[in-house]
Amino acid sequence: MSSPEKKTADLDAAGEAFAVTPDLSIYANEDMFEDGSVDPVYQAKARVLNAALQEIGMGKYQWWLFAVAGFGWFADSCWPLLGGLILSPAVNEFHFNGPFLSLAQNIGLFVGAIFWGFGCDIWGRRWSFNITLFLAGVFGLAAGGSPNFITLASLLAVLGVGVGGNLPIDSAVFLDFVPGTHQYLLTILAIWWSIGQLVSALIAWPLIANFSYPHGATTPCTRAENMGWRYLLFTLGGMTLLLWAIRFFVFPLEESPRFLVGLGRDADAVTVVHRIAAFNGRSSTLSVDDLVHAEEAATATSAQAEGTTSKRQVLSKSSVFTLQHIKSLFETPKLAWSTSLLIALWGIIGLASTLYNNFLPFLLASRGAQFGDSSYYTTYRNQVILGVLGVPGAFLSGWAVEQQSIGRKGTLAISAGEYSVFCTRTSIIQRPPAE
Repeated sequence: MSSPEKKTADLDAAGEAFAVTPDLSIYANEDMFEDGSVDPVYQAKARVLNAALQEIGMGKYQWWLFAVAGFGWFADSCWPLLGGLILSPAVNEFHFNGPFLSLAQNIGLFVGAIFWGFGCDIWGRRWSFNITLFLAGVFGLAAGGSPNFITLASLLAVLGVGVGGNLPIDSAVFLDFVPGTHQYLLTILAIWWSIGQLVSALIAWPLIANFSYPHGATTPCTRAENMGWRYLLFTLGGMTLLLWAIRFFVFPLEESPRFLVGLGRDADAVTVVHRIAAFNGRSSTLSVDDLVHAEEAATATSAQAEGTTSKRQVLSKSSVFTLQHIKSLFETPKLAWSTSLLIALWGIIGLASTLYNNFLPFLLASRGAQFGDSSYYTTYRNQVILGVLGVPGAFLSGWAVEQQSIGRKGTLAISAGEYSVFCTRTSIIQRPPAE
C-alpha cells in the first residue's frame, strides 16, 4: 500500500475522515485547529478546501499571488519608514515637533489594522486586498504637495489607514490559496519587506541629498530649495499606484474560498477552486457534494458528542460586526493563549521596529555629526547599506522555519533576540567605524 493510501486508510479506521473524494481525503484532516476551537462544520469544510488546494498544487496562480501579495508587504515597509526619511527636510521647511509626524502616521496604521483586519471577515478579502494599496498610493502622491505640517500629517495618517491593512490582509489572502506544503513561503514574503526598505532608501538617497535645504544654511528654508522629500513622496506614491494597477487590472484575484464557505456559499467556493485549477492548467475533483458530505459528517459527530453545544456560524452573512469575531479568537484555552501571545509579540516587536525605523535617519545623521560628516549623502548612503543587509534575512528565515531543530518558534526567538541586541548596540555606539 502506498503512503497516501495508507494514510487515508488510517484516517478512515480512526473514524476521522470526512466523505470526500479519495484524492482529497489524503489531506482532509490536516489543519492547525484543535477540535472545538471553531465551528465544526466550518472546520470540516476548510479541511476539504485545504485538500483541494493541495490536489491542485503550487502553480502559476500561487506564484502570481506571491508577487502581488508581496506588493502589500513592500508598501507596509517603505511607507512607515518614510516618516523617518523625510523628517529632517520636512522639519526644516515647516518647523514642527518631529515626533508628531510619526504619531500621525501610527494613528493611521493603528486604525487601518483594526478596520481592515476585522472588515475583511465581513465584506471579504478581495476588495480589502485592492483598496488598501490604492489608498496608500493616492494619499502618498497627495502628501507630496502638502503646503504645511497639518496637511502633511493628515494625509500621511489617511495613508496609514490603507497601509495598516496591507500586512494582515495580504498574509491571510496568501495563506487562503497556497497549499499546505508551501505555506513556508509566507515567511519568505518578508523579502518584499526588505526590498521596500531598500528601494525607499535608494530613492531617498539621491533625491534628498541633492534637492534639500543645505545643512548649516542661515537663510529661511523655502519650498523651491527643499523639494527632495516631495519628490520622494511623488515617486513612492506613483510606484504604489502602479503596483495597485497590476493587482487590480492584471491579476484575477478570486474571493477566498474559505471566506465563501464561512458564509455558506459552498457553490461559489467550489467555482473559485476550479478557476484556480484552470489558471494553473490543471483540474480539480472538488464538488459541492464533498462540502455537503463534510457538513453532514461534522454535524452528526457534533450531535453525538456528549456535552457538545452547537457553534455559531464563523462569518456573518450581513456586513455587521459582532463581538463573536473577537470571541472566536479565544474559543479554547490553547487558542486564547496563542492569540494573546501573538498579540503581545506583534505589539512589542512593532513598538521596537517602528521607533527604531523612525529614529534611524536621525541617529545616522547625529552620529555622523559626531564623526565629522552629517551630510544627507552619507546619512542616506548608510541607510541603503542597512537595506541591502536586510534582504538575505528573508531567505534565511524561510529556510529556518522548515528545519526541525529550529522551527517557527526558534526562528522567532533567535531573530527577536538578535534584533534587540544589535538595536541596543546601535543606539549606544560612540565611535566611528575606523576606530
